[in-house]
Amino acid sequence: MKVVLTTLTERGQVSMPAAIRKQLGLKPGQPLLWERVSDEECRIRIVRGRGSGSGKSMRGFMKQFQAGGKLPANTAGWMKLLREGER
Repeated sequence: MKVVLTTLTERGQVSMPAAIRKQLGLKPGQPLLWERVSDEECRIRIVRGRGSGSGKSMRGFMKQFQAGGKLPANTAGWMKLLREGER
């Protein structure tokens, strides 16, 4: 495989070359795990078999920890619920 140079944007984003994405079967939204190997090298690993990672998936997961399965309607309610676990 030939070497391809990409550039880091001001927002810290990098584009993965299309040929590599196609060879690895990656789709938009695919989770990638970045691991620092040295001062000049990092490893990118593909995370497969995970859920969507959206907030909605977490809401479903949280139901098991609540009495009656009722979810808070606002941020204040969620913060109260989360802080109850600190006691």
